[in-house]
Amino acid sequence: MLDRIEISGIHTDLDKKVKLYVKEKIGGLDKYIPRHARKSAHVEVHLEEHKSRGNKFVCKVIVNLPQQALTVHEAASSFEEAIDLAENKLKSQIHKYKDLHASSKPRRLLLKRFIR
Repeated sequence: MLDRIEISGIHTDLDKKVKLYVKEKIGGLDKYIPRHARKSAHVEVHLEEHKSRGNKFVCKVIVNLPQQALTVHEAASSFEEAIDLAENKLKSQIHKYKDLHASSKPRRLLLKRFIR
């Protein structure tokens, strides 16, 4: 579980149920983050309610990692749906981050074995 998660509500008061849901879903993404980045990972979650729009619940998640910040902005008909959509997008962004910033040394050693 990610330890440093900041949850804030904009134009709404968040109950314990929603905060617990955010910690469960977004906090569970640590298994996808590379080990070297887990210690310094910091997450900000902003939940906003719009009274005038059709998709009136907005979830914005910012994951600060050592060399990059990942940002997701999703809207849905409930906070839970918006959080689920944001979680799915963050998974794919974290996989791209991992491919880009992961050490290539193990891959080289594996290829070296097959080339000989």
